[in-house]
Amino acid sequence: MTTTLQSYIAGRWIGQEAAQELRSAVNGQVVARTHAEAIDFGEAVAHARDKGLPALLALDFQQRAERLKALAKYLAQHKETLYAVSTHTGATRADSWVDIEGGAGTLAAYAGMGGNELPSGNVVHEGPAIPLGKKGSFAGTHILVPRHGLAVHINAFNFPVWGLLEKFAPSFLAGMPCIGKPATATSYLTEALVRLINESGILPEGALQLVIGGTGDLLERLDGRDVVTFTGSAETAAKLRVHPNIVRQSISFNAEADSLNCAILAPDVTPDDEEFDLFVKEVAREMTVKAGQKCTAIRRAIVPRQHLDAVAERLRARLAKTVVGDPGREDVRMGALASHAQRNDVAERVAELMKGAELVFSDRDGFAPVGDGVDEGAFFAPTLLLSRNPLTHDAVHDVEAFGPVSTLMPYDGIDEAVALAARGRGSLVGTLVTRDPGIAAKVVPQVAALHGRFLVLDREAAAESTGHGSPLPQLKHGGPGRAGGGEELGGVRAVKHYLQRTAVQGSPSMIAAITGEYMRGAKLNESELHPFRKHFEDLAIGDSLLTHRRTVGEADIVAFGGISGDYFYMHFDEIAAKESPFGKRIAHGYFVLSAAAGLFVSPAPGPVLANYGLDTLRFVKPVGIGDTIRARLTCKRKIDRNRKDANGVGQGVVAWDVEVTNQDGELVASYDILTLVAKRA
Repeated sequence: MTTTLQSYIAGRWIGQEAAQELRSAVNGQVVARTHAEAIDFGEAVAHARDKGLPALLALDFQQRAERLKALAKYLAQHKETLYAVSTHTGATRADSWVDIEGGAGTLAAYAGMGGNELPSGNVVHEGPAIPLGKKGSFAGTHILVPRHGLAVHINAFNFPVWGLLEKFAPSFLAGMPCIGKPATATSYLTEALVRLINESGILPEGALQLVIGGTGDLLERLDGRDVVTFTGSAETAAKLRVHPNIVRQSISFNAEADSLNCAILAPDVTPDDEEFDLFVKEVAREMTVKAGQKCTAIRRAIVPRQHLDAVAERLRARLAKTVVGDPGREDVRMGALASHAQRNDVAERVAELMKGAELVFSDRDGFAPVGDGVDEGAFFAPTLLLSRNPLTHDAVHDVEAFGPVSTLMPYDGIDEAVALAARGRGSLVGTLVTRDPGIAAKVVPQVAALHGRFLVLDREAAAESTGHGSPLPQLKHGGPGRAGGGEELGGVRAVKHYLQRTAVQGSPSMIAAITGEYMRGAKLNESELHPFRKHFEDLAIGDSLLTHRRTVGEADIVAFGGISGDYFYMHFDEIAAKESPFGKRIAHGYFVLSAAAGLFVSPAPGPVLANYGLDTLRFVKPVGIGDTIRARLTCKRKIDRNRKDANGVGQGVVAWDVEVTNQDGELVASYDILTLVAKRA
């Protein structure tokens, strides 16, 4: 019995009556049907606002990161359920790994980044705070806060799992409930994913809803608090961008569109070089992984004219070895296109490209998919074209065949290669294969203006390279111009896209209260109890200690030099030091740092467990022999990471502001130290 897919709206699954048939890309059999029932998008939006939003904002960044971590683990444990469904999309096991485990891995990556880089609470201080007055009583800074809106994610057919999760992870961290709308052709895999997510019970109700089918009047129900993201064709992105309500309400819109990405073989690489084969391998891989259905795939292979025949020959040989067919078979390396409609679309685009190109490799070269029932599948032969005059062949820079299709094009001189790359009018990614750092230094700054990401590949990088077409959670995904002009991923940058940035002005004390971070000039909390004697829960922002004084003597400098091995002339050569801008011998900066620690550290065992970092260190003014220093230690920032040690004792991270001053009250050193502090329980 064929499954009727359901939408998950307002906490319940909707859909009983079958509608559009969705066929297996492998054998053409119907694997699912969409549902005919109309979705009440007013109810969906209300549920996100009234149920999902309060539930998400009841958690903080750290707690939401923990939910993502748990969900990533759960999906990894149940991945085989998704692999079984994914085969029908035409994906091989390796293709599905990128989609399924890549999606879960992206959740885990954002869980880690959120846990390490975002604060407790729901306010991100995007500092530092800046004094705005001469007396220090007026200051300003920036904060990032949840938008109190919802995110609508409209995804393409090629990555039904990763496509939803890579958008969901940062928006969930930012406290935005999501409504996901996958492309219909492969929505049966996304539905299976959302069912797993719901069964886990990890997400708060209302955090994620699923739309099977069209979006109806959903976009018309959004307002300026909301965000719409889209992945798909440049044409559809252009239409959505000017949707009347998106324009009227100034709704944030982010597009990641298909683009005519390129790979350039630099003129310094010869057919005898390892890099030559790396280039051929990269082009062939991008043609065959996911059957070329990747927005990052290499569509234009730009090579020196003198090496054109050699590149074509090696690509032909590699493509000829590619076994195409039922992706469930172990010997198959390339599966089918995602749908029969997609196959027809690719064929039409290839016909357009052929008006100014010739075939190098195609279905005429012994194309015969293997497996039972594949005659009814959506298979398409790896197709390599050659445009001998790419400067005058407009179609090769305008038309994308979204399948296993790439076009070779020769160039004369590296400047012409750069010009050909620019003809794509904006790309998600490009690759330069070269052995020469000088060529890389010349080319990349030029092509970067029209690319969201650029890979420089040589034999050294190849050992660990993730490849041309693999977006990573830590790096930006998106590109200018035709590529949509948007930006996804890129680490915590992606979370900030879903937050509202606001400038805040006021007294240092008010700014400290708002940001949850001490600012110099704010009111201090001084008591007889040393701050290092307080457990994590008992520490308050602004808890401070002003230490006793210490006079620096020549013996201190000599002793520190002996211990450290630092005999720099400014510390030991009286004559040279007098001729320096300081006019005298000075103490080592790191001695000042160590001496300050000796002034403020509480030596007995206590809640402070470890010092594991130091930030923003500046040596502001030299300390000479006879100068007297003291330090002020202030609790600057607290992050509760909800973690426990092996004994079950909870811990948190505390950042301390340290000011070291001399006998005249002048600042000589300034820095933050990070400590692990135990909780009481």
